[in-house]
Amino acid sequence: MRPEAEFMTAASVSVRAATDADRANWNAFAEASPAASFFHLFEWRDIMRDVFGHRTHYLLAEQAGRVCGVLPLAQVKSRLFGHSLVSLPFGVYGGVAADNEAAALALETEAQRIAQSLGVDHLEFRNVTARHTDWPTEDLYVTFRKELSPDVEANMNAIPRKQRAMVRKGIKNGLVAKFDADNARFFELYSDNVHRHGTPALSRRYFDTLRATFGERCSVMTVEGPDGAPLSSVMSFYFRDEILPYYAGDAEAARDLAANDFKYWELMRHACERGIRVFDYGRSKQGTGSYSFKKNWGFEPAPLHYEYCLYKRDSLPRNNPSNPKYKLMIEVWRRMPRSVANTLGPLIVRNLG
Repeated sequence: MRPEAEFMTAASVSVRAATDADRANWNAFAEASPAASFFHLFEWRDIMRDVFGHRTHYLLAEQAGRVCGVLPLAQVKSRLFGHSLVSLPFGVYGGVAADNEAAALALETEAQRIAQSLGVDHLEFRNVTARHTDWPTEDLYVTFRKELSPDVEANMNAIPRKQRAMVRKGIKNGLVAKFDADNARFFELYSDNVHRHGTPALSRRYFDTLRATFGERCSVMTVEGPDGAPLSSVMSFYFRDEILPYYAGDAEAARDLAANDFKYWELMRHACERGIRVFDYGRSKQGTGSYSFKKNWGFEPAPLHYEYCLYKRDSLPRNNPSNPKYKLMIEVWRRMPRSVANTLGPLIVRNLG
């Protein structure tokens, strides 16, 4: 360890609430910290507050006048789904990003103090690596990440044979991928797709805010059929040397034409040509279709460690479609007119995160 690092570790850590004036330093730390993710960027604070109406608690740790850790938190309060403090709603990754253990512990200690003062049911850290082995942990989710070759053809050849055949089927079907200037086609496909699955859609305003907020860090790619009809679309995030295809939607015709397979290959090819090193396929629930789909691409699942500090409950929250108690609600939602579902959906999903 360098002398400077030894000094920083030994120096006392101070933790305070971040302000707008800290935005640049916060983001500079997030960009440099191996423990940070796209969801640690300061801009998510504004989105949590302005789009979803959640109260935020963005904690900044400092040592010797320098940022040494960050912890983004949002309070989600709902009569239906409970009261929680989460790092971070709508993000697959979260928790503490810190230079050293002293800073990480200081941030987590302050988070627990805030959680108790707010009277939440639980505190949740969406960690990539385990930190509290004595805390209840949700083991439902895994993430899929893979390093890309700098050579496009090498990436094609790395796709397992059966999945590669599906990509080539999409190519033979005359599909075309285009980057869209707005979210119109994406939102139509996305909202239709989640409605068919019986789950509420996020608002068009949310997606428009993502693009307005993150600019070139956020893109939408849409696959068209030979007739120009949109079949499949994906919204992706860019962070450091990574691409994260994050929100997606497909038309019912997409499956027979292999549009979904073609879409992800085109995004992978684009990432390779742009010099991006890591393709982050994102989170899936174990045992689901999306889990199997990603494995078919040759990606290996890595467990996510969503750790909970429970205050007013004795078991983990199960606010996801896998919970049997939501089966009837899902069936009702599927039968609801989509225009109604798109109006009501944002009011419900804002409290799920």
